[in-house]
Amino acid sequence: MTSPTPASDPLAQSASPAADRAGQLAALIPEAFSEGKLDITALKRTLGEAAVIESGERYALTWAGKANAYKVLQTPSTATLRPERDKSINFDAAQHVFIEGENLEVLKVLQKAYFGKVKLIYIDPPYNTGSDSFIYPDRFQESKEDYLRRINDLADDGTLMREGFFRKNSKESGHYHSNWLSMMLPRLYIARNLLREDGVIFVSCDDNEVHNLRLLMNEVFGEESFAAQIPVVNNLKGRNDRKYIATAHEYVLMYARPTFESLGLPLSSKQIAEYKEEDGDGLKFQWRDLRKRGGADTRKARPKLYFPIYSDPATGDCAMSKSDRFSIEVVPKKSDESDGCWRWGLGKITNAVKELRATKVEGKERWNVSYRVYLEANGQVRVSKPKSVWFGPELSTDAGTKALKALIPEVSDFTPKPVDLLKIVLYQALDEDDLVLDFFAGSCTVAQAVLELNRIDEVNRSFICVQLPEAIASDSSLGVAGYKSIAEVGRTRIKRVIESLQAASDLATSTPLALGVKSFLLTPSNFKQWRGDGIDTTEELAEQIKLFAKSEKPGAAVEHMLYELLLKFGQELTTPVEVLDVESGKVFAIHERRMLFVLESFTDAMILPLVALKPREIIVIDGVFLDSDPLKTNLDLQCRDAGIKFTCL
Repeated sequence: MTSPTPASDPLAQSASPAADRAGQLAALIPEAFSEGKLDITALKRTLGEAAVIESGERYALTWAGKANAYKVLQTPSTATLRPERDKSINFDAAQHVFIEGENLEVLKVLQKAYFGKVKLIYIDPPYNTGSDSFIYPDRFQESKEDYLRRINDLADDGTLMREGFFRKNSKESGHYHSNWLSMMLPRLYIARNLLREDGVIFVSCDDNEVHNLRLLMNEVFGEESFAAQIPVVNNLKGRNDRKYIATAHEYVLMYARPTFESLGLPLSSKQIAEYKEEDGDGLKFQWRDLRKRGGADTRKARPKLYFPIYSDPATGDCAMSKSDRFSIEVVPKKSDESDGCWRWGLGKITNAVKELRATKVEGKERWNVSYRVYLEANGQVRVSKPKSVWFGPELSTDAGTKALKALIPEVSDFTPKPVDLLKIVLYQALDEDDLVLDFFAGSCTVAQAVLELNRIDEVNRSFICVQLPEAIASDSSLGVAGYKSIAEVGRTRIKRVIESLQAASDLATSTPLALGVKSFLLTPSNFKQWRGDGIDTTEELAEQIKLFAKSEKPGAAVEHMLYELLLKFGQELTTPVEVLDVESGKVFAIHERRMLFVLESFTDAMILPLVALKPREIIVIDGVFLDSDPLKTNLDLQCRDAGIKFTCL
């Protein structure tokens, strides 16, 4: 008789953030744990009394429902993602992913496969304006089955039932801010788990919650990770939505991991035009003042950076010692004639002195020294450092709407983020083969920005966009045009951007671009979930075991099971899958056949050919053995002899 899959089986549910953190703490401070649980007394003994707060007043962000928000975070998911080939483009080769479903459940499902792999996260969550219907279905009194049933409760047209899923968060509510924080906390926490050690997260927000969001992100990501609170001017005329001030901006909060390094932003045409000099090799450069400016720019602060450079008054050439030719002594003087300092030390300036140039300050007896800054360095075009305020007509709300209307003309009451705003974020964060995640994807502006940037600079970035199937009112412009949900709008936008880029590629070259996107839908698991809490008698236990003669649910499609198992075994959704014919049996292989999945059928004739492939692991669902224990045992023994890990589900 086959063994049932217990609820604690890691393959049956998503990873638990609480268990992961406890494991990390136990590995770091094992003496603080007793019988698998944290011993506060032992922890205090290890760290010292002063390092542990037990009670009393302290600085903290708290709200009604915060404890329950952590419960939601710690509750594992039994959901999965079902591939939708009919809604995908170039499914098998695509490196981009679109997921339709409730984003907290999706994040939990993705956690094992994408833990620490996402370079950039950008989200544009509900702003909590008082008219948002955003309160997600994070309920604690219902069973997991009821919850999953509700988040997958679809109307006849396939859209999510709005009632019971979204509720208006009115400013008159006593829990107005608390509701928003409770929605955001678990999602940000899992987002942090997905972020790479050199990753960064950007979150759009406005004045309604930016103060709370910053405190919440300090708690989740650490105050030391705060990088910037960037005002984005998106309406120069201002909106009359405030009593006293016409609002012209919103914000982007940026939190960066300690090892994150900004890639900078491309220079504007105006900045490029400033590189108007050319050297003997035809390389463009500009002259820049060698005197240090900004903090610690005085002789007193940096005395070792104050020394003379000598200049030829006729040519501007420089030397480190005085002579008849190099007769002008130049020291770093500030505009008020006080002593400043050079940017570089004596050794670096000595080595580069022949590349320097001295010029007389107009109308004064003072001279300056300049150094060359090249437009290209080491084969790379110079970039600029992002500023603390972002503005320009391309960042306006009108620009965002026009970009979407160009692809979906029926849009009239939609306010997406401008594509160029997302390009600013992407440019400074994503390099070759890096991944961006947006789990409040809306109309998928992030996807358009990624696809267009990849086309412009030939860098292979990829995206995962997650969007709820939020219903569109049938009497709206989009509803009249036939759109049922926001997810459908996002998917359509991706499709039309790909078609546009493909058409441009076909016109420009004989080799079209290889573009595509894999589409997935959040659904209940394809496998039965063991329920031991309702079993009181041996008869009930026997009946439950009988139900688990096969682990998969009746009618579960093979490809659906495959992608669920890929995620449960920590494999990304874009992992290439090879389909093998082994003695007329279908076998799925990944990672150059190091991992094999047998999900459809199995015969004795397949054993030796499978073992001969020398995989690292073979994963088989129990149902393929058709209750033949000798067949399963034979495969198990052959795998042991060959040093292959055998996993039967």
